[in-house]
Amino acid sequence: MYSIVIKKGREKPIIQQHPWIFSGAIDSVKGNPEPGEIVNVVSKDGKFLARGYWNPTSQIQVRILTWQDEPIDETWWRSKLEQAIQARAHHPTPTALRLVNAESDYLPGLIVDRYGDTLVLQSLTLGIETRKAQLVEMLADLAQPTSIYERSDVDVRQKEGLDQAKGLLWGEEPPRQIEIDEYGVRVLVDVVNGHKTGYYLDQMANRGKLRSLLAPLALNAPNDFRFVNVFSFTGSFGLHALSMGAGYVLNVDSYREALQTAEDIARLNDPEWKKRSDYVMGDAFQLLRDFAQTGDMYDVVVLDPPKFAHSAGQVEKAARGYKDLNLHAFKIIKPGGYLMTFSCSGAVSADLFQKIVFGALADAGRQAQIVEHLEAGPDHPVALTFPEGAYLKGLLLRVV
Repeated sequence: MYSIVIKKGREKPIIQQHPWIFSGAIDSVKGNPEPGEIVNVVSKDGKFLARGYWNPTSQIQVRILTWQDEPIDETWWRSKLEQAIQARAHHPTPTALRLVNAESDYLPGLIVDRYGDTLVLQSLTLGIETRKAQLVEMLADLAQPTSIYERSDVDVRQKEGLDQAKGLLWGEEPPRQIEIDEYGVRVLVDVVNGHKTGYYLDQMANRGKLRSLLAPLALNAPNDFRFVNVFSFTGSFGLHALSMGAGYVLNVDSYREALQTAEDIARLNDPEWKKRSDYVMGDAFQLLRDFAQTGDMYDVVVLDPPKFAHSAGQVEKAARGYKDLNLHAFKIIKPGGYLMTFSCSGAVSADLFQKIVFGALADAGRQAQIVEHLEAGPDHPVALTFPEGAYLKGLLLRVV
């Protein structure tokens, strides 16, 4: 087996079981491994450190699979898949969840989501791509789906020297819209054309928390409280607000097709949805400013924007965007109301995000209390040695 030799003094992250080895940590390559091939990782004095797959095209040149001197064979891959699936055996939504969460399930580069009888796979690295057919057969056997569909149409593959890929990998063509149950609400998922793998599964647990938050509001002011869902996509946060008795729900997004799907889902759950909700296509920043100027006030505001910072170099610009959104959101929340605000930018830490929101609060001249720190649900575990996996962070705030 070929070996990747690590520079002296650069072994610590590997010993601490971080799964990435960047090009700058590599001293030399012994032999001529093919891209995607399994390699040993050794110290300058030849001591075994780990084993992973190699890609000289990527800035992350080795992604570690194991820190044990063990064979990476078919049995190994199958056991890791089985371990990930079994860990979610008692998930509260067993037919709508993430089955494999890449590095945090010790399978770097592989994401698998389940929607009913359909699995959706993302192959994000060359090491996974070269083994994709093998992994698909294992997943078909372990999870017993009717379809396995690929949504590797993501920009990150370019860094691995891969083209984007999308299409059926195994079984039947999936339905155009797959219905799932989310805490009693009917949701339609488009795995072919929807965002990510078709749906924002990472926010499912937070939508459950929203239901708990809205329960007393519905009790104290039935059909009266006002709710706005900014960057709504297919409207799931707003849908839960409707189901909990909101008097008025406004969903805002810039993606017309998503809003059309949101209306279809609302109609599926409540034939009279138009009496209590609106779906508006527009610029979220400008709409929040307009609301602040006109004095349009809400009991609950949800801010769930897309990723603003794709790299460390974009953090400063992203911070300005997050501050602007939260500043104007604070201005339209009734006293005693709530703000549920998120960032999915991995380059923006939870600490930095909280400081940004604090700055927005100060500029808005309001006061707020942190009710809860928010993150992805239990089907999106984060390996303790891989903090980068905690990309989604949020705050539930009571505004006073």
